Amino acid sequence: MLLLIAPFGASCVLVFALPQSPLARPRNVVGGHVLSTAVGVVVLAFCGAAPWAVAVGVGVAIAVMLLTDTLHPPAGADPIVAMLMGASWTFALMPVAVGAMAIVLLATGFHRYVTRRPYPIR
Repeated sequence: MLLLIAPFGASCVLVFALPQSPLARPRNVVGGHVLSTAVGVVVLAFCGAAPWAVAVGVGVAIAVMLLTDTLHPPAGADPIVAMLMGASWTFALMPVAVGAMAIVLLATGFHRYVTRRPYPIR
């Protein structure tokens, strides 16, 4: 299984460079990635990975993030990754949930000990 999640790079830009952004909140990072990946897996199961289905997956993921107050722009690409990989439910847990939580934990330590600015835990 491929463990490279390209949207994590953009997540790192937000949490390390713009930690006070509402889009960089831990609930947005973790929730956005997990929910968007789950949407991709559901759409893949029902519609396959046709280009129109990938577009539907991204649109639904954005709507779900807005409805749950977990909007995280990099996570908008997660349905594309999940659908093109043919991912299963386990993909939403490992590597996505574990990776997103690792980003949040690393950012928390970085901001506490290096920048001396708090990373918002809310």
